[in-house]
Amino acid sequence: MKATALEFRLRFFIIAVIYLLGFVAPWNILLHLDSIRTWQFLAAWPARSGWVGFSAATITVLILGILCALIGALLRTWGSAYLDPSIVQAGAMHGDTVVAAGPYRHLRNPLYLGTMFHTLALVLLMPTSGAVFCILAIAFIQFRLIFGEESFLTAKLGATYLAYCAKVPRLIPSLTARIPALPVTPTWLKAFLAEIYMWGVFISFAALGWRYNSVLIIKGILISLGVSLIVRAFLKPTASIESSI
Repeated sequence: MKATALEFRLRFFIIAVIYLLGFVAPWNILLHLDSIRTWQFLAAWPARSGWVGFSAATITVLILGILCALIGALLRTWGSAYLDPSIVQAGAMHGDTVVAAGPYRHLRNPLYLGTMFHTLALVLLMPTSGAVFCILAIAFIQFRLIFGEESFLTAKLGATYLAYCAKVPRLIPSLTARIPALPVTPTWLKAFLAEIYMWGVFISFAALGWRYNSVLIIKGILISLGVSLIVRAFLKPTASIESSI
């Protein structure tokens, strides 16, 4: 189930295509499915059951979306702060040593977990069928990438990496650090700039969500994507310790 080298190189493109298909949900027309947004569907469900009013349910779903976007941005930035953006965005797998610092003392894949939380926020703006497809497809490709990296790092680092895996969980964070910290200095500004798209999505939900207009939030997300592409073009790689992302 591990990803190939080509999949890893094209991972950002593959994820972008999955998100696009989730938003467009072209099968809705062919299967005559309802195109109601997931946000509306989740808000209407408890309202119809009489648990809460539709307005309160809508606000609750929005808050959940904001929190998922925030957690995704925080995890991605925290993980990126201990890696160079060139490694995070690299087309090939890296791993000269294990980074025992920051979030990597609590879980092995903070960037992938951050992407999953980010996905949970985005699917609120998709048609319900697109949301289901997106969650399953992103989870599938994420696990393939994780298993691919684990296989690569095991072959390259051997017992050192296996000992790290035995102590640090793959995706569910440990509340306490599981291994001693290495003297790695985080680059917070560079990490924020590298993950500015994630922060743009959070800001779009937090600032525009209260208009209850999905199209407006999507426009904010697209602007965030454009800004991130410009910023990333100016980010220069610096020397850093390499590890699984």
